[in-house]
Amino acid sequence: MKSKIPIKKKCEWCGKDFIAYKVTTRFCCKQCNSYAYKDKLRNQRIREAQDSILVQEQNEIASKEYLSPKETAMLLSVDRVTVYRYLWDGLLTCIRMRGKTFIRKADIEKMFNEAKPYQKRHKKVGTPITEFYKTSEILQKYGISESGLYKIAKSETFPKVFQRGKSYWSKKHIDSYFGKKAVDASITEWYSVAAMKEKFNMTTTAVYTFVSNFKIPKKRIKKEVLYSKRHVDMAKGIAEPDTPQHYTIKEAMAKFHVTRDQLYHYAKTYNIPKVQEGKYVKLSKKELDELFAPPTIKG
Repeated sequence: MKSKIPIKKKCEWCGKDFIAYKVTTRFCCKQCNSYAYKDKLRNQRIREAQDSILVQEQNEIASKEYLSPKETAMLLSVDRVTVYRYLWDGLLTCIRMRGKTFIRKADIEKMFNEAKPYQKRHKKVGTPITEFYKTSEILQKYGISESGLYKIAKSETFPKVFQRGKSYWSKKHIDSYFGKKAVDASITEWYSVAAMKEKFNMTTTAVYTFVSNFKIPKKRIKKEVLYSKRHVDMAKGIAEPDTPQHYTIKEAMAKFHVTRDQLYHYAKTYNIPKVQEGKYVKLSKKELDELFAPPTIKG
C-alpha cells in the first residue's frame, strides 16, 4: 500500500537521490528498474556459463592420469601455491620436463591413503617479556628523536609498560624493528644535506629529489639525516660502480629458470642472505650461484 509519508532514498542503479512512498522502492524511475533487471539476468547467465565451464574442466580432470599444478589445485579445491607447498614438503611427487610440471593422480590418492591421523595443534604459550629499554636508551642507541619513537610505536604497537612515571619498551621488539633498518656496516663515509648542496651546487629540494630517485642509503643522527658518500658519488658518476653482489628477484628468476614462489622457497630453506634496497628485495649473488651450480665429482 502506498504511504503518504515521503521517504528520501538513493537509487541503487544511478545513485541519484529521490523521494519514494514505499520502503521497498529501490529505483528512482522505471528506466533504472529496467536496467537493473537486465543486469541481474546478464550476471545470472554469466554465472551459469562459468559453472558450466567449471563442470567441463572437472570432467576433463577426472579423465586424466597426469595433471598440471593448476589442475591439481582445482581437484583439491586449493590454490596453486598450496600445491607447490605440498611438493616442496614432499607430500606430493612430480616430474619436470622442459619447464612443465606433471603430477600423477595416483600419487594424490596415495597422499590421502598414507595420511597420518589428524592431531589438533596445541596453542603456543607466549614467552613472557623480561628485558626492556628505557626511552632514553633507545634514543641514544638508535639516534632517533622521542617524537619519532612514539610515531613509530603508534603504528608498530611495541609492547611496553609504564612504571613510576617512566616507559619501558620490549627490548626484543625494538631490536627486531631497528635491526631490519640497520645501516650497512660497510658504509663509513657520509654526506650531510648541507655538504651535498655546497659540493654539487644543488638546492635543498634537488637534494631530496636526487636521493629519493636513486634510493641512496641514509642514516639519521637525532635530527640530522646523512647520505652514503659512496652511493652519491656513484650516482653522480664521479666514482666507479661496485661489482654487483646481489641479484634482483627478476634477475634470479631469469638466470636460474625458476618461478618466484620457488625462488623464495629456496631462499628460506637454504638461508640465502637478502637485502632490502628501497622497495626491492635482492638475494646474495654468491650463495645463489653456489646453490644452483652444477654438481661436480672430485677425482
